Amino acid sequence: MPLRIVFMGTPDFAVATLRALAEAGHDIAAVYTQPPRPAGRRGLEPTPSPVQREAERLGLSVRTPVSLKGAAEQAAFRALGADVAVVVAYGLLLPPAILEGTRLGCYNGHASLLPRWRGAAPIQRAIMAGDAETGMMVMKMDAGLDTGPVALAERVPIGPETTAGDLHDRVMAVGARLMVEAMARLEAGDLPLAAQPEEGVTYARKIDKAETRIDWTRPAAQVCAAIRGLSPHPGAWCEVEIAGRPERLKVLRCVAGEGAGAPGTVLADDLTVACGEGAVRLVEVQRAGGRPAAAAEFQRGARIAAGERLS
Repeated sequence: MPLRIVFMGTPDFAVATLRALAEAGHDIAAVYTQPPRPAGRRGLEPTPSPVQREAERLGLSVRTPVSLKGAAEQAAFRALGADVAVVVAYGLLLPPAILEGTRLGCYNGHASLLPRWRGAAPIQRAIMAGDAETGMMVMKMDAGLDTGPVALAERVPIGPETTAGDLHDRVMAVGARLMVEAMARLEAGDLPLAAQPEEGVTYARKIDKAETRIDWTRPAAQVCAAIRGLSPHPGAWCEVEIAGRPERLKVLRCVAGEGAGAPGTVLADDLTVACGEGAVRLVEVQRAGGRPAAAAEFQRGARIAAGERLS
């Protein structure tokens, strides 16, 4: 018999899991997501979240509370009579009344190998730290921040050129498949739970704008990891002078380069740039207001010469 599920999620990352649960035949009692918010320039109409758009496409009931702390919202949640809540990148803290508001509890899909990278930005932080692998886990939620016991896990390698966008898509697909398996085993009464280790805890704090400016004084491996971990959003950036005018340039992809020089110095026409130790070669960039472009394509118009500095 399929489970009666409350789904709670907001961004694109959560859409695949919602779709997979619906396709598996579960009864989605309601979908909770962040309220519509303005996107892009000021004055635009509020935009529904990706999860809201998918839920409406599937004909599901959508709820967009600003908070779940009120007694009325908590009573409305309990009134759904759900077996379980599935939470993927929802964006609101769940108070105890919500965690305990279903028959079997709340299960979260988290994109890391817990207890490493608890928190808001596990995909980005894993790449920025130079990790060789990450993973996807299904855990039963408790009152802590990603501290609950783990039910299922799958490791995902991080290659030397993997960006956060690449890893996002791979882990998203793994997460959808794992959650469907977890719900099937929960329904059958065969879902194991194991406490997280007490050692190895790290926190994936939210990305701060101050981190997005490239620091060329760092070693090349760290510079490249930061670029890949911030790509495509929000994007690592530097300033470059084009036709006598300073311009912000996002760097979306890079690889290890050869050469040495003062940090930020362009060493060759292929946009190899010196770092504090070693160098990186820029592979894909994006001018302000422009589209992503291969470095060679960008150079045909920008003509950044060897010896120039990226600030």
